[in-house]
Amino acid sequence: MAGKPLQPPLPPWGNALAGATGAVLANALVYPLDIVKTRLQVQVKRKATDLEPLTTNDAHYTSSLDAIKKIFEDEGIAGLYSGINGSLIGVTSTNFAYFYWYSVVRSLYLSSRTVPRSPGTAVELSLGAIAGAVAQIFTIPVSVVTTRQQTQPKGDKKGIIDTGREVVHSEDGWTGLWRGLKASLVLVINPAITYGAYQRLRELLFPGKSNLRPWESFLLGAMSKALATVATQPLIVAKVGLQSRPPPARQGKPFKSFLEVMSHIIEHEGPLALFKGLVPQVTKGILVQGLLMMTKERMEILFIVLFAYLRKIRDSKLQQVAKAAASRAKEVMPIVTD
Repeated sequence: MAGKPLQPPLPPWGNALAGATGAVLANALVYPLDIVKTRLQVQVKRKATDLEPLTTNDAHYTSSLDAIKKIFEDEGIAGLYSGINGSLIGVTSTNFAYFYWYSVVRSLYLSSRTVPRSPGTAVELSLGAIAGAVAQIFTIPVSVVTTRQQTQPKGDKKGIIDTGREVVHSEDGWTGLWRGLKASLVLVINPAITYGAYQRLRELLFPGKSNLRPWESFLLGAMSKALATVATQPLIVAKVGLQSRPPPARQGKPFKSFLEVMSHIIEHEGPLALFKGLVPQVTKGILVQGLLMMTKERMEILFIVLFAYLRKIRDSKLQQVAKAAASRAKEVMPIVTD
């Protein structure tokens, strides 16, 4: 709007902190859905002729509600929050890194333009992919440990450190902490699609609005995440298969690539199994992304106000120091007489 002063932009770490805060709050609220979708994605469809468990857990789940019911009955409320500490650490580090690098690369792109204008859809997707790739390289070990914790049987629950040791002492050694890196790098198109779609939908549905209402942020976040999740679900399932313990049918032999996981799933369960766990995945994604963007928008406004207040205090103190220095200089200045 003409004549309206623009808000000073947040520094990259400010955007990163706002995004990480929103992500932690959102994921903590819907964490049981994360457990459910992971359990559904690693289980192999049971046949009538199967005599032994086909997954690392004895229970077999027929739906999201069935999974919640059985996990609660077998492991109690704690079972629905298994691995939450590692998950929230991973969420914090991943989102902080993502939003930081996204702000950096977007600022660099905008500053390189001779004529300032909003990036197009293709550019937004590319910027998101670059930021996501950098973030994944540094944060995927936490994701591997969390996935292992979420799929551990009831009698074999371990903490973050012990689970990490189990991964390191496996066949892959230290490189096991980066299992699924290739799939994760491919999956950077998920947040890229999400945030690219978010920016485009925002311009289409709420053009010219610098501050969105909470429900508007939630709607945009939910819509953009639903699109991204459906498009990338087979890769998400393959990544979970790579990072979890191999199913009994593999006789302890881990998968080597996400293509191998996908081939195994298609061979034993059919192509539609590449979309198993889609309902809790989409539900969780919509809730998390909606809450994340709603919270992030509020946090950004809070930080902008906070930074403005801190700048005001700093300027006031500098003025006081300058006045004190000037007053002191006058007191010690020699008196010159004719």
